[in-house]
This record gives sequence, C-alpha cells and structure tokens, in this order.
Amino acid sequence: MKLVAISGSNVGTKTRTVMEHVTQTVLAQDPDVEATLIDLAEVDMVFSDGRNFTEYTGDTGRVTRALVDADAIVIGTPIFQASIPATLKNIFDLLPVNAFRDKVVAMVATAGSAKHYLIPQQQLQPILTYMKAQVVQPYVFVEEKDLLRNQIVNNDVIARLDRLVEDTLVLTQTYASIREAKDAAYGF
Repeated sequence: MKLVAISGSNVGTKTRTVMEHVTQTVLAQDPDVEATLIDLAEVDMVFSDGRNFTEYTGDTGRVTRALVDADAIVIGTPIFQASIPATLKNIFDLLPVNAFRDKVVAMVATAGSAKHYLIPQQQLQPILTYMKAQVVQPYVFVEEKDLLRNQIVNNDVIARLDRLVEDTLVLTQTYASIREAKDAAYGF
C-alpha cells in the first residue's frame, strides 16, 4: 500500500508537525506501508495552467504523480483567512477530476482557534468528493493550543490522529479487497 501525507502550506510549522506524527503513526501501525510525507514548503510547485498532470516536470510532476499513484492520502491543511491555502488548492487544480477515484483520503486541519472547525467539511470535503475520493470520517482538527515547540501536547489530539490513521489503513485495505473481489467476479 502506498500512502501519501501532504503538509498543505508553504509557510508555518504546525501542519508539518502534525503530518510528521501522522506519517510516523502509519509506519508504527503498519511497517509495510510505503509512506511518503510531502511538505509543500519544501517543493517548488508551479501553478496549474490547464495541462495534463503528466506534462508537468520537476517537483510539480513528482507531487502529482505521487498522489495519482497513492492508494491512500492524508491531507493536512492549515486554515488561513477562513479557507484552505492556495498552495493546497493548486494541487487539486493540477489533477484530473477523477484523480482520487478508488482512493481513501483523510483530512487533518490546523488553525489558531476553534472558530474554523467547519472549514474542512465545508471547503475541503466537497473538493475531495468531486474528485471521487472515499473520504474518511471524522477529520481531525488541531488548534494552536494543542501544539508547543513543534510537539503535539494534547493527548486527545494524538488519540484522534492515531484513530484517523487506523481508519485510513483499514478502509484502504477494505476497498482494495472489494475491488479485487469485483475484478475476479467479472474476470478482470
């Protein structure tokens, strides 16, 4: 199984801290998973210009191909100005509409306060659903007060992140088994 975790901003460290925990938890729960953390602050992405994702080169080509090739994706997004950042939205714009078909996608959000709790549900989930993802419920919302010096200090947040990883892995395996059974039934 290939799992890609995305830290969806080109600034800040809170989302990166949380996504590092997610990636470590994936490997602790299933060492056979090929887990990759992509931090958008560490790659040089170009803005979508309407080309097919296969035509992009460099970091843009590598990131889009990694997402298309993944079996599961965990998207970490900060909330800026009551919205997801443009760097993350650009990732979706680079991909085809069916890019997440047959993929399990989980959501994690970081924000300065609880005021933005519904942003993942109102903004990110509709994009993922449009792109045909199987979205893991519930998502995990992490407030600034849950982090200190690049560490998660809230045990409830850690437990919810660990459960999100477990649910993501189980759902990915379950959907893969269902697809294999259907393919066998239809002789594919």
